[in-house]
Amino acid sequence: MVVALRYVWPLLFCSPCLLIQIPEELMEPPVITEQSPRRLVVFPTDDISLKCEASGKPEVQFRWTRDGVHFKPKDELGVTVYQSPHSGSFTITGNNSNFAQRFQGIYRCFASNKLGTAMSHEIRLMAEGAPKWPKETVKPVEVEEGESVVLPCHPPPSAEPLRIYWMNSKILHIKQDERVTMGQNGNLYFANVLTSDNHSDYICHAHFPGTRTIIQKEPIDLRVKATNSMIDRKPRLLFPTNSSSHLVALQGQPLVLECIAEGFPTPTIKWLRPSGPMPADRVTYQNHNKTLQLLNVGEEDDGEYRCLAENPLGSARHDYYVTVEAAPYWLHKPQSHLYGPGETARLDCEVQGRPQPEITWRINGIPVEELAKDQKYRIQRGALILSNVQPSDTMVTQCEAGNRHGLLLANAYIYVVQLPAKILTADNQTYMAVRGSTAYLLCKAFGAPVPSVQWLDEDGTTVLQDERFFPYANGTLGIRDLQANDTGRYFCQAANDQNNVTIVANLQIKDATQITQGPRSTIEKKGSRVTFTCQASFDPSLQSRERRQEGGMGRGEEYFIEDGRLVIHSLDYSDQGNYSCVASTELDVVESRAQLLVVGSPGSVPQLALSDLHLLKQSQVRLSWSPAEDHNAPIEKYDIEFEDKEMAPEKWYSLGKVPGNQTSTTLKLSPYVHYTFRVTAINKYGPGEPSPVSETVVTPEAAPEKNPVNVKGEGNETTNMVITWKPLRWMDWNAPQVQYRVQWRRQGTQGPWQEQIVSDPFLVVSNTSTFVPYEIKVQAVNRQGKGPEPQVTIGYSGEDYPQAVPELEGIEILNSSAVLVKWRPVDLAQVKGHLRGYNVTYWREGSQRKHSRRHAHRDHVVVPANTTSVILSGLRPYSSYHLEVQAFNGRGLGPASEFTFSTPEGVPGHPEALHVECQSNTSLRLYWQPPLSHNGVLTGYVLSYRPLDEGGKGQLSFNLRDPELRTHNLTDLSPHLRYRFQLQATTREGPGEAIVREGGTMALSGISDFGNISATAGENYSVVSWVPREGQCNFRFHILFKALGEEKGGAYVSYNQSSYTQGDLQPDTDYEIHLFKERMFQHRMAVKTNGTGRVRLPPAGFATEGWFIGFVSAIILLLLLLLILCFIKRSKGGKYSVKDKEDTQVDSEARPMKDETFGEYSDNEEKAFGSSQPSLNGDIKPLGSDDSLADYGGSVDVQFNEDGSFIGQYSGKKEKEATGGNDSSGATSPINPAVALE
Repeated sequence: MVVALRYVWPLLFCSPCLLIQIPEELMEPPVITEQSPRRLVVFPTDDISLKCEASGKPEVQFRWTRDGVHFKPKDELGVTVYQSPHSGSFTITGNNSNFAQRFQGIYRCFASNKLGTAMSHEIRLMAEGAPKWPKETVKPVEVEEGESVVLPCHPPPSAEPLRIYWMNSKILHIKQDERVTMGQNGNLYFANVLTSDNHSDYICHAHFPGTRTIIQKEPIDLRVKATNSMIDRKPRLLFPTNSSSHLVALQGQPLVLECIAEGFPTPTIKWLRPSGPMPADRVTYQNHNKTLQLLNVGEEDDGEYRCLAENPLGSARHDYYVTVEAAPYWLHKPQSHLYGPGETARLDCEVQGRPQPEITWRINGIPVEELAKDQKYRIQRGALILSNVQPSDTMVTQCEAGNRHGLLLANAYIYVVQLPAKILTADNQTYMAVRGSTAYLLCKAFGAPVPSVQWLDEDGTTVLQDERFFPYANGTLGIRDLQANDTGRYFCQAANDQNNVTIVANLQIKDATQITQGPRSTIEKKGSRVTFTCQASFDPSLQSRERRQEGGMGRGEEYFIEDGRLVIHSLDYSDQGNYSCVASTELDVVESRAQLLVVGSPGSVPQLALSDLHLLKQSQVRLSWSPAEDHNAPIEKYDIEFEDKEMAPEKWYSLGKVPGNQTSTTLKLSPYVHYTFRVTAINKYGPGEPSPVSETVVTPEAAPEKNPVNVKGEGNETTNMVITWKPLRWMDWNAPQVQYRVQWRRQGTQGPWQEQIVSDPFLVVSNTSTFVPYEIKVQAVNRQGKGPEPQVTIGYSGEDYPQAVPELEGIEILNSSAVLVKWRPVDLAQVKGHLRGYNVTYWREGSQRKHSRRHAHRDHVVVPANTTSVILSGLRPYSSYHLEVQAFNGRGLGPASEFTFSTPEGVPGHPEALHVECQSNTSLRLYWQPPLSHNGVLTGYVLSYRPLDEGGKGQLSFNLRDPELRTHNLTDLSPHLRYRFQLQATTREGPGEAIVREGGTMALSGISDFGNISATAGENYSVVSWVPREGQCNFRFHILFKALGEEKGGAYVSYNQSSYTQGDLQPDTDYEIHLFKERMFQHRMAVKTNGTGRVRLPPAGFATEGWFIGFVSAIILLLLLLLILCFIKRSKGGKYSVKDKEDTQVDSEARPMKDETFGEYSDNEEKAFGSSQPSLNGDIKPLGSDDSLADYGGSVDVQFNEDGSFIGQYSGKKEKEATGGNDSSGATSPINPAVALE
């Protein structure tokens, strides 16, 4: 039971969460509740206030000591003392500003009643007067430019930390940087002085926060003597001045190390830790790297720290040897206890510190060494032990531990009482818990001696027989792994030697809450959407409370929660974290957690730093950076870029990439570039945002390291040579400007080089011979010197037109449309330049029977210089060709060698316009036109036909020997079959391509089909149009126009004609149009002419005669044609010749080249024919040899070259169709058609 007592009573008296106090009928030992801090500084305007408050029963009495001597504030003379009743606190108010000086000392408060005495810690009272700067004579400080200087401050001492400022007489702060800085001691250090530092008002200001006073030192006059030769010197430490020092740092406190150096150029400071890695998470660098601050010092920070001052001339260092010590701190603080008679009391006091603290014990404020030796206590390993305690042994003890860094004090009492057992927990209390959990049934018992506690079931049997039941020392019963049958009543019984008490506890077991579907961890990309799902089940008798939570759901508009789903839109990196679904009742809480990782491109590199600046003379610098946030995707590499704000502002160039695990690199730089760096992190999702830019560094000038490339020498005239090259990029200039030293001399001579220095990337050398080789060198130069020795390039002066004429070896006929042309290589000396190749030009002069008088269409083929033959394909058979071969260089074409050749006869093209016309139920007539391309002399035609229907006769074929034949009749045909007709023209080489048509006889055609027939009208005419049906035989029919009271005779029209125009109609008149075939009515329609009414026609005169109208129309048409011809001839300059376009590019294969002249006109053997339908007016107009565009009509393919020259490629004869006529008496046929009204 003794062990239980020791555990319970500290909870009763020291744990406020239990809200248990000593019963009112008991007395209470004194306990210090409030006291002044260990160190108290009093300033002249302040009163002295010392606090000491305590609780206890009976009432506590207070007393004070100063420096170990009894002190009564009210007995002090010359001051006013205020002391509250029932309190040990007091306030002393003096009548002058120095009264506090006589009250300095170490104070301690004692609070006592009949149960013992409690003691406060030591309170050190310090009185500080008004700060004053000691009087001194400040002499001017004279120093030469470039040297170092220290301006002292030496402020008056103070018990509180000071704040030091250096200002001038205008209350402006002295600017501090790497060169000028203030140390921790307040002095102002100059690593090297400049003439701009020459001022007479350097003033040190000291701010005393305690007195709220700022005082200033006398101004210091700094006089800097200017010099024209500042001497470089290596660094030297101004503070600390020796090579090493030893410091003691207190555990848990910050450590501040400082190094200030002088030198020229200004040194930079770098910190190292030879004894181990620098704790980067707790180290900060301040004051331009001169100050290192290490936060929250621990034992692991013990060791050596080194500062290194560097400039291009050398370095200086200082080693700090830091020993970490600690003020005393508690391992086991003694606690107050309540004991019963006969028990053993033990108070443990364990303290740690560096050096190890010394422990002393006091009883009721008196050191144990001063107590009588017959006391029953003993001290064992820092613990105070009392055996067989009695009520008279009640006391207050003090454990005090200290080393050179501080003191610790703890008051703890031993209270010996005798009380009957009492259960403080309410009786008949109901506890609810869920299955599988642990229930705690409370039974807090009170008594002295401490009562024993046991738990019984309803049968009076102890419950501890089940291993799931376990007791606590404070009387609580725990039941783990609860089951449904654990529901019931349990009895707690507490007993000591004075009495026995019992309470009842009721236990109810409920179903546990379960998460049936919890959220799952996921990895999502920034900007996407994620959904977490959570479902749970609850005991039906319990009220459920379900919620979703996450540590930082701050973007409320992006979070959406409904029906067990948490949806996060537009993911950001701040959304990353652990998301918990928590389902709870009043009894239990279950949680399912999922981790969300948001991935994306890296964050920005936060900080850049440049070091090893002394390497700039070698065009090197070291760049360091802080790692970027990887956003859950490892950084693969860092891209280092630079910008030159002088030469190319806002344009960044890459210096290279380094691996992602690297955070510094030494950069190789180019001379004379204003480098501003930035670093971009890259992972698999792409590059992040660039870092903030670094400071700008400038590399020194140097001679060029590169020369221009792509040096060429070519003439643009026959007497010059233009030397060109690719200019250096500005970053290769190595100076503000760059020029080019150009040297040249004729190849093969050993004479001196001619040279010229230019700024532009070209040089024109004049008065050269034609096409002479030169040796050329181009070298970059700047004001620091010349670039490396340049390579020699061979260039040539300007070319002239070639004089060489290719000699033809012969032409080999390959077939009717291809020939092989060969020639001998030309003499290169006569080329007058670089032989670029051969230009082969050829054109058709006409057929072998008749030459064309039209402008010929010229084709070109460019042949490489190393080839002396070419195949000309795509020629027209049975034609005469003219051929020219010319050598060419960069200047142009040379003289041509000419040759003519003829292609052999070939097979003709297909006949034109094959038509089928029904004659009767068993006969047909075929009409055709000869082929456009005869390709020789026509010898006749081959006609073949066969029925399309199955079971029909086989194909019949026969020769038509007359080449002038244009029609042929077929008889004895089946009236019920459709036929496929095939016609081929022939030459001596055989039949050519066939033209094919299908058709049938009159009986097969059936009823005439006037599809899409329509009529339109003018004022005195009407046009009837229709679309002939495919496969319908041609036939004649009669058109009749009929109006009220009159009838127009109409005309007989051919079906294939497609339209008919009726003239001589009355204006504003309704007409019916009737169509008859062989006196059988076919179709009817109506039309109304335009106008305002009928017009009576005047008596016929010669002006209305048809011959007169035709004569006048012919004259007008002839005049119109003459005007058109004149206009065309004037616009074309009288000719249709067009500039020949020559392609001088040499390919690996010969390419045909199209000439820009008109297409050639066919001869009489290749006449163009009428339309695909037979002409109705009998005028089959042959194309003459007139050079007129009108003869081509719409069948000339018009093109334009890139230079705007005209190309007309002949593609076929103009078809001219005549519309219907009005001669009703004439027979309508392809030979004697009806004449259409114009």
